[in-house]
Amino acid sequence: MNNQVIGADNAGLRPEDLAGLRENLHEQRLFRKDQLQQIAAPSQTRAQRMRGRQAASQMEVHVKLAASARMVLSDVEAALQRMDQGRYGRCHLCAQPIALARLKIVPQARYCGRCHHVREAGR
Repeated sequence: MNNQVIGADNAGLRPEDLAGLRENLHEQRLFRKDQLQQIAAPSQTRAQRMRGRQAASQMEVHVKLAASARMVLSDVEAALQRMDQGRYGRCHLCAQPIALARLKIVPQARYCGRCHHVREAGR
C-alpha cells in the first residue's frame, strides 16, 4: 500500500484517499444532476396539476427539493474545485485538516467537526 502523503496541500491526504473521495464527489454530482432533471421533468398532466391544495403542496415540495439539490451540487462542485487546486480537506475557519472520517461521510465538507458545531450553535 502506498502511504505517500501529498504535501501540505489537500490537508496531507494520501493519494488513494483523495481518489476515493473524488470518486464519491463525482457520483454525488451525477446523482444531483439527475435528480434536478427528474424534478424539472413534467410528471403530471395539466389537469392533475390543477387539483387544488394537493398540487400546490406537491409543487412546494418540488421547489424545496430542487433548491436543496442545487445547493448540494454547488457544494460538491466547489469541493472538486478545491481538490483540483490542492486546497481540499482544510477547514475554511481554522485551516486545520478535516478528519478523513468526516470527509468520507461528507466529502464536500468545508469545516472540521469542531468548527461545524460552532457554526451550527451560532444559528
